[in-house]
Amino acid sequence: MSGEKWINIRRDLHRIPELGFKEVKTQKYLLEYISNLPQENLTVETWKTGIFVRVRGEGGKETIGYRADIDGLPLTEETGYSFASKHQGHMHACGHDFHMTIALGALSKLSVSPAENDVVFLFQPAEEGPGGAEPMLQSEVMERFRPDKIFALHIATELPVGTVATKPGLLFANTSELFIDFNGRGGHAAFPHQTHDMVVAASYFITQIQQIVSRRVDPLDSAVISIGKITGGTVQNIIAQDARAEGTIRTLSPESMQRVKSEIEKIAKGTEVSQDCEVKINYGSNYYQVYNHAELVQNFRELVSETDLQFQEASMAMTGEDFGYMLKDIPGFMFWLGVDSEAGLHQSTLKPDERAIEKGISIVEKTLRQL
Repeated sequence: MSGEKWINIRRDLHRIPELGFKEVKTQKYLLEYISNLPQENLTVETWKTGIFVRVRGEGGKETIGYRADIDGLPLTEETGYSFASKHQGHMHACGHDFHMTIALGALSKLSVSPAENDVVFLFQPAEEGPGGAEPMLQSEVMERFRPDKIFALHIATELPVGTVATKPGLLFANTSELFIDFNGRGGHAAFPHQTHDMVVAASYFITQIQQIVSRRVDPLDSAVISIGKITGGTVQNIIAQDARAEGTIRTLSPESMQRVKSEIEKIAKGTEVSQDCEVKINYGSNYYQVYNHAELVQNFRELVSETDLQFQEASMAMTGEDFGYMLKDIPGFMFWLGVDSEAGLHQSTLKPDERAIEKGISIVEKTLRQL
């Protein structure tokens, strides 16, 4: 199949981004494509809006898995593409349209010429939220398709086309969303003594949690608490009854994640007493660290050396990826695929270089055959 065909598939998928566990059109598109492949060696099952596909091998003793995430982001596209998103306010701004296309390309080749081992493709929903990897891993379908090894890729906007990057050990951080709601007593700005001001309470709380990283986390470890949004009150002369802060927590160890959360909860209790209010915490979506199996990374590096791709040692990043839950349970790794885009991930102007698609298909197919 020509490179132009894969580009057209990517563009089809780019037009129909859908949020986590709502990927109905996406699942339909994938299933229709898969149904047109040779079926002799394929077994296909759905799970929620995701898909499992097994390609029966030629008698190998292992099953090798490849995960492709399928959801989009709640973002209005500003690329100027002729094939821009048809779903207002939604966009494939993290490259999942690339990930799916690469998976379909490798699946197409293996359906015609199977590998020695069985191969399982996992088209996973809800990577961006609320998190699909962990429940998919725990599903009954996974029990029937469970691989012995697993890997995945993610596009890297800063790397040139033809470059892949990864590293043994920790690649991505543990991450957690953070939502804090404050509820007190509102009132007229002329009578502050009759109120419990939640703008003040939220401000006090946010100032306090800045000390957690500097005074409660081992300085040889790393953690980041970021508050990206604050809302509170209604107009300038009414003291706010409610306020809300939204942010994220990122750490390089699961233990530090628990420590940070514990400290946040202590400060919340103190805020309730000192500000005479109620504080509720919701951690939203939580992603486990992406920790790459060293031996499999070395095997992958050797496979890359046999191709025209360039291998680069990656650095750790505080980004989150729910593929970490799969790596917690199954030996494997994730790698970056260069797509050379001026705009970064999760930006409304993201335009990855489509020449990377064939590069991705080639290395994924090779890895599934030889890992």
